[in-house]
Amino acid sequence: MADDPYKILGLSKGATEKQIKAAFHKIAKTSHPDLNPGDKKAEERFKSAANAHDLLSDPEKRARFDRGELDGAGQEAPPRGYYRDHAETAAGARYNSRFSEDDLSDILSGMFRNGERPGTRSMKGRDTRYSLPVTFVQAARGGPQRLMLPEGGEIDVQIPPGTITGTVLRLRGKGGAGAPPGDAMIEIDVGSHPFFTRDGQDILLELPVTVQEAVLGGRVTVPTITGSVTMAIPEGSDSGTKLRLRGKGIPAQANRPAGDAFATLRIVIGPQDQALRDAMRARPVFDPRHELLSSVDMEV
Repeated sequence: MADDPYKILGLSKGATEKQIKAAFHKIAKTSHPDLNPGDKKAEERFKSAANAHDLLSDPEKRARFDRGELDGAGQEAPPRGYYRDHAETAAGARYNSRFSEDDLSDILSGMFRNGERPGTRSMKGRDTRYSLPVTFVQAARGGPQRLMLPEGGEIDVQIPPGTITGTVLRLRGKGGAGAPPGDAMIEIDVGSHPFFTRDGQDILLELPVTVQEAVLGGRVTVPTITGSVTMAIPEGSDSGTKLRLRGKGIPAQANRPAGDAFATLRIVIGPQDQALRDAMRARPVFDPRHELLSSVDMEV
């Protein structure tokens, strides 16, 4: 018998939908086959967690499991048998005087009507749910990704540009076997980035520059989600200056234009030599706080 899905995810029966999702993501981030190539134990952990998540994230399946109608693999649990159950069926007609031979014949003919035997009628395959971790850049840029299935095999998934965490992609016909086959429901889990952040269609970046670059201006190399580009820094730029790189944000989609990238300058002093110190001492005195102090003093 399959293991209890609650135990697999480390949850109690009162777990919320959010807790179920978080528990699965935690296991996926450490046991996903892409992160543990060749590690069969990790692959099995991920497979078990995916199956548990698939069952518990479906309210109907979860309710049926809690009632004992499904086992931990989501399959029909064997029904309990009682004398009355058999006595009131065609197979138990001999136990009940209400059934005549004609009654039994009608029942059997109904079971095999049109030449169909029980269980041979075509049924749609069940939908399956998976989680696909992607990096910040992969989600922002979009493109093909490969999902390793817990039960073996793989699915190619096309990630739309600008995809966010929680987005569910439906791959028709890629789910459980049937006629027609079910669909695969792929939920995207986007990772964070150490330097990029996102604001709608725009990508934001804090760009370190030297004192010389800020004072004298010049051209510097700037990373973007589609590769490095060259950007001009105006002469005399202050720390906090925001510069735009048009069209270097989230790529254009059918219903929205491409976003921009914004680089906010952060002046970094870096190693100091004697020449730099001498240059700083020789420059005219400038008080950058004069306007601030004057404004506050007037109110005191």
